[in-house]
Amino acid sequence: MKQTPIKFLILCGPFLALAILTLLLYASGRTARVPAVPHHPNMTTPDIPQLRSERVNHYVLDYDTPTDPVLQSQLEAIDAALRAKYGISSNQTAVGLLDLKGLRLAMIHPDRIEYAASIAKIGILLAYFQLHPRAATNLSAETRHELGLMIKVSDNQMATRFSEAMGITAIQNVINSYGFYNIHHGGGLWFGKHYGKAGERVGDPIANDSHAATIRQLLRFYLLLEQGKLVSPAASRTMLEIFASPDIPADNIKFVRGLQGRDVRVLSKSGSWEDWLHDSAIIIGPHRFYILAALTHHPQGDEYLVDLARVADDLMSGAKIPGS
Repeated sequence: MKQTPIKFLILCGPFLALAILTLLLYASGRTARVPAVPHHPNMTTPDIPQLRSERVNHYVLDYDTPTDPVLQSQLEAIDAALRAKYGISSNQTAVGLLDLKGLRLAMIHPDRIEYAASIAKIGILLAYFQLHPRAATNLSAETRHELGLMIKVSDNQMATRFSEAMGITAIQNVINSYGFYNIHHGGGLWFGKHYGKAGERVGDPIANDSHAATIRQLLRFYLLLEQGKLVSPAASRTMLEIFASPDIPADNIKFVRGLQGRDVRVLSKSGSWEDWLHDSAIIIGPHRFYILAALTHHPQGDEYLVDLARVADDLMSGAKIPGS
């Protein structure tokens, strides 16, 4: 005769029945508490916030944050080798690398201010969301695309359209509110002129540059963006989406060119004017998750940046670096 599970437990006796029920409930509870593992089928559309760990969320990059001795020596060796290759002096490059998986930091000339060219457009993006808080969750498709053009392909017309609407002073006040410019520590991120247009100009207090940046503050910007701490978590996520802007093809230059063909996603903002050639990016791929920034002032700065991206990615992915 077929027995139901309840009849079976009764026939087994009360103590055995209790033991079996306890085991069943324990197993059920254990199964229910197993967390789902985020799946990223390809690196073209990762859910970036899922990549953050609690350690990353609590990491602070300030003027007292120590560098990692091993990573620091590796970055210095990479920089020296590339400078020798292209005939660049030590005062013509500044570089920073922040490993978000291992929370390791390395920087060369982190607080030396440089003319930033278009990299300072990240300040316009930040100010837009700070001054338009509803945009974090109610951004029109048209405005999203225009901000994407400003960031991803460095469209001067779009940058000036947004900066004129907010004003130079208002934009820099937002930048200052996050500590991205500190006159007592070499300066930092500065926006003092509308792009591609003559007229109003406010030079930074240290170097009198119309647009400026330091390596430390570029790394901080992307770190805080990843942590969801710029304006709000929702605004930070929307800004990351604007950096990605899959509808806008990326310029095949600098870090993007160096990492072409690799299984990585590059969320970058570059800058170019005469011999000031820069790039900065969050880079995500299998076994690596890091921020890379470099400021160069040399005719072969672009070549340096292409090679730097490749060698830094080899380092972060654990690949063998030639000559190491």
